[in-house]
Amino acid sequence: MIVWLASYPKSGNTFVRSLLSSYIFSKDGNFNFDLLTNIKQFPDNSLFKQLGIDINNEEEMFKNYINTQKIFNKNDSIRFLKTHSCFHNNEKFKFTDRHNTLGVIYIVRDPRNIVTSFAHHFQITPEQAYENLLSHQYLGKSSDRHCITYLGSWKHHFESWKVFRRFNKYLLVKYEDLINDTEKTFLNILKFIAHLGRVKFSYDEKKFENTLKTTGFEKMQKLEAEESFVEAKENKHGQKIKFFNMGIQNDWKKLLDPKIRGNLERELENEMKELNYL
Repeated sequence: MIVWLASYPKSGNTFVRSLLSSYIFSKDGNFNFDLLTNIKQFPDNSLFKQLGIDINNEEEMFKNYINTQKIFNKNDSIRFLKTHSCFHNNEKFKFTDRHNTLGVIYIVRDPRNIVTSFAHHFQITPEQAYENLLSHQYLGKSSDRHCITYLGSWKHHFESWKVFRRFNKYLLVKYEDLINDTEKTFLNILKFIAHLGRVKFSYDEKKFENTLKTTGFEKMQKLEAEESFVEAKENKHGQKIKFFNMGIQNDWKKLLDPKIRGNLERELENEMKELNYL
């Protein structure tokens, strides 16, 4: 059964994957980038190709989401999948179902911080990042490498995954808690996984300590540089820009234009109050 690590982009998903990969898929809890391959991204082109599905046909891909998930559910073990997709179910397209999904760990970040992170990461203006956040978006539409993913708007994305709360199969993880109190937040994640698996919670203290030591935010950025886990993109002047995939911690209070901040807080007032961002 699948436990989803779901998030809007630039919200800390890679950090959660790193913690879980180190603790669950290593012998001693020490992180290395190869461990991340144990938690794959969904949707992914390779899965559809296994089933002979045309990855250039969006409708066929959407129709076969659940069929591709069955690849992970051939036994009774828990499998983790990362996704940036919103949770979208209708008559034509079901993202997943109860036969394939055990629960969701939803990672959320202050949308004001996402705007500044997006602007930095994609070398776009804060105004463009703000518009993207509020509009319904697809990821991978113009990419040969990445599978097309229905992202939706930030608000729709956040609201859509809350459907799992009614089944007690939803854990909300705030990016800010993940950074400021990694130990407590990760412990809650492990307890939630034990709850989903209906097993008594216990943990390896030494392995847990090693996981925290080797996946600290600054440590991860350093490792990314050493392992060349950086992307190079061209800005509007044709210059190559390098940046870390995990994102940059930035002070949006200093970087974000007051007008954009005000508009964002009005548009997302209810959600931000719910999350204690306002």
